[in-house]
This record gives sequence, C-alpha cells and structure tokens, in this order.
Amino acid sequence: MADAITQVGDVQGFFHVRVVIGLVTGLSVTRLLNGLARFVQHPSRALIYPPHLAWTFFLLIFVTHFWWFEFGLSVIGRWEYSEYVFVTTYAALIFFVSTLLFPDKMEDYSGFAEYFHSRQQWFYGLLAVLFLIDLIDSAIKGSGHLLSLGRFYPVRQFGLAGLSVCAMFIRNPRVHLAFACLAILAEIAWIAARFDVLSHP
Repeated sequence: MADAITQVGDVQGFFHVRVVIGLVTGLSVTRLLNGLARFVQHPSRALIYPPHLAWTFFLLIFVTHFWWFEFGLSVIGRWEYSEYVFVTTYAALIFFVSTLLFPDKMEDYSGFAEYFHSRQQWFYGLLAVLFLIDLIDSAIKGSGHLLSLGRFYPVRQFGLAGLSVCAMFIRNPRVHLAFACLAILAEIAWIAARFDVLSHP
C-alpha cells in the first residue's frame, strides 16, 4: 500500500509531471512576455536597460529549453515522490527567477536599471542554483544520460554558476551585459548541439 502511494508507474507518472511542468513554465513565459510588452505599451515609463533585457531573453530561451529537455524524464521507470518534488521545485524556481526580472510594481524605482541592481544578488544567487540544480536533474535521468552529455557539461554548469556568484557583487553594466550575452550563446549552442530533435536522450 505504501509503495502504491509513494510510487507511480511510468506513463501515468510522466504524464502527471509534464502537466505540472507545462503549467509552471507557461506561467514563466507569460510573466516574461508580459514584462516585455511593457516596453511597447509604456516606452516612456519602462526604459530599457540592456543587461536586464538580455537576461530576459536568456530566461525565455532557458524556460522553453527546460520544457523541451524534460522530455528525457520519460526514461524514468517509476516515479518516487521525492523525484516529483524535485522536478516541480526546479520549475517553480524558474518561475521565481522570472518574477524577479519583472515585479508587479515599479513605483519605488526610477527604472529597470535601478530595480535590477537592487535585486541582483537575489537574481544571480538563484541563477547559480538553477545552473547547479540542472546537474541533479540530468543525473536522475540515469547515469547513461549524464555521461552522454560529455565532459564539458559539468564544466559549463559549474562555470556559469561561478560567474553568477561573482556577478552578485559587481555593478558594472558592461560586465552584466557581457555575462548575459555569454549565457545566451552558451544556451543556444547547447540547444543546437544536443536537443535539435524531440526524442529520448
């Protein structure tokens, strides 16, 4: 009885998890797109700040890529509750990072430049966690899948996490923009190299 409660079969468990992931990633994309719409709706009030805009584009790519590569979860034969909590927490963390880029109210700030730097430690700290948690996500798909990602994969993840920690304490806009562009290029390269076809890993 306990086993039936804590474990779910392959097809049923995977379908349930994908529904939850779809809901949370949908909220993340909606948040980001609504935020970008502000620049068109109120161009005089919502002044564009290049580092903030670049990180918005990175997260849009990252969120859609996250949903795509979570198809690899279909290889898990039986779902433990702990695995379900981990994956939903991962998706929820992406949503939380997305909300940090576009708050509900901006009245207390002169623009996105001031707001971004007032929350940069939160943003980069959680971004570092996202890069590291991806390693765990890959591991739960099986050792074969993790090894198939190559030796560069953990170097990339730890490198981006380390740069995120450093960025928490830097206020130079050029550094933040350069880091965001580097992250975008790394994500696009990763997508092009590994996940151009939706299939089992």
